[in-house]
Amino acid sequence: MPFQYITLKIEASIATLTLNRPEIHNAFDDVMIGEMSTALQKIEQLETVKILCLKAQGKSFSAGADLNWMQRMIEYNYEQNLEDAKHLAHLMNRLYHFPKPTIAVIQGAAFGGGVGLISCCDIAIASEKALFCLSEVRLGLIPAVISPYVISAIGERAARRYYLTAERFDVYEAKQLNLVHITCPAEELEKTSSDLAEQILQNSPLAVTAAKNLIAATSRGDIDNAMIEDTVHRIAAIRTSKQGQEGLRAFLEKRTPNW
Repeated sequence: MPFQYITLKIEASIATLTLNRPEIHNAFDDVMIGEMSTALQKIEQLETVKILCLKAQGKSFSAGADLNWMQRMIEYNYEQNLEDAKHLAHLMNRLYHFPKPTIAVIQGAAFGGGVGLISCCDIAIASEKALFCLSEVRLGLIPAVISPYVISAIGERAARRYYLTAERFDVYEAKQLNLVHITCPAEELEKTSSDLAEQILQNSPLAVTAAKNLIAATSRGDIDNAMIEDTVHRIAAIRTSKQGQEGLRAFLEKRTPNW
């Protein structure tokens, strides 16, 4: 289906979702949020797609909320604001729990909700020119619906600083905060992201998805008997799966697995 504010390209095993409002720094509104949610739902259903790359056109990754959208929100009552916020919350949650590996490729500035999108992705690659800011308090707002994902990425201590100051920080600080994994010159972004995608594609698709689920299950909560029992069941299940069996046999036989 055609989209107004995003593009979706699927080549081989990689789906690329690109924010495409460069004239307003890829700021998003309710239309773009809806389109992104629809695109993610479509990609989830395609078994041939193994990786999702999130990119943006133009000089900025995303400036966060569109000014015209914010202007409309001024006139919304509490119930309308509640309904409106749910759509962005559902988008962030869908991206965060996306069953396939997700790679954010950041070529420029990411503010507010743009930082939220990055935090929801598994891996983030950023140009040395990228700039970041959680600017909501400057507008009398808070980064509410993106907060679970941002704090998961950068931690509570860093959030206490950047939520409250709304100061800008560069890509090197973003890497130190674990918001970004890899930095590179702008002209090397495409190759760096392609190389990383190829690295992931060598792995068992079933195991990659299972690893994502494992991280979600074991990264929070006490290491108690229930968690230990859960991990035991997970490894038994993957060992006896078709791809688990193939991977072990291929390793022992010193050949390439057939996934």
